[in-house]
Amino acid sequence: MVDQPIVEVRDLHKTFAVKRDGGVSMLHALSGVNFDIVGGETLGLVGESGSGKTTAGRILVGLLPATSGTVSLFGHSITGPDGKAQLASVRSRLQLVFQDPYASLNPRMRISNAIAEPLDIAGTYSRKDRNDRVAELLELVGLPKNSVERYPHEFSGGQRQRIVIARALALNPDFVVCDEPVSALDVSIQAQIVNLLLDLQDRLGLSYLFIAHDLAVVRAVSTRVAVMYAGAIVETAPKAQIYSDPQHPYSRALLDAVPRADPDAVRHPVVAGEVPSLLSRPPGCSFHPRCAFATERCRVEVPLLRDSGAGRRVACHLFST
Repeated sequence: MVDQPIVEVRDLHKTFAVKRDGGVSMLHALSGVNFDIVGGETLGLVGESGSGKTTAGRILVGLLPATSGTVSLFGHSITGPDGKAQLASVRSRLQLVFQDPYASLNPRMRISNAIAEPLDIAGTYSRKDRNDRVAELLELVGLPKNSVERYPHEFSGGQRQRIVIARALALNPDFVVCDEPVSALDVSIQAQIVNLLLDLQDRLGLSYLFIAHDLAVVRAVSTRVAVMYAGAIVETAPKAQIYSDPQHPYSRALLDAVPRADPDAVRHPVVAGEVPSLLSRPPGCSFHPRCAFATERCRVEVPLLRDSGAGRRVACHLFST
């Protein structure tokens, strides 16, 4: 692992125009997101549905444009005036694994062609090299070579996700965004895919942005964890710190929502309500309507993501001077 970030996100904003009540309103999906990812690590991005996790991941791989802010990949800014050209120069070094493996595979395309599609687009592989690479990728993800002539519907959910991972690795990327890659799978299969991702990271030196809402899965794969709420990051810290001593009240609430076998485990107050509408965010801290510790300052002043020591950053007035 190196210290220089390969992914740098600064003050990232994303808004969508939404038709509403005969007019148009702005939905603020991301509001000032900041994070880094260094080579060889996994940043787990967690939060409830609607918190903006997938939007951030799609901007990183160029599927969505940013409204404002900067995203730099391998030292190239993909959000600047020449962002498209910069993205094209690093395109083969980043890939995306989608949440639903069946929806992300063409049902009419044989597996050999699905996996080889990035190779065909690159246009630098002979037919023999293409076929050899497909066979190599199938072996890498634990599927038999005779899978090549089969179609997606002939595989189980876990096998389809292995195919999607193989396709993502076709051009030897350095960075992979995993968007809820196991949430559509049975629990027993989830562990197999998680172990596969960890093995591939060790063997290939990959870096991941791992998007999920299941904190148990995130704990298994992540080096660091970033907690998102209502389009903003409220806490980042090394994995051990988040799970042993969460500081932001929302981070505590997420951990307390995880079922535990220990009836004597210490639990914090249950958080009621839902993530606020991103069409009409509450003033001040977005979490204050659900927070048991909210003060008047929380209701009027937006907290900044500040360094609180030991590699941790927290956006909460309880930890600011």
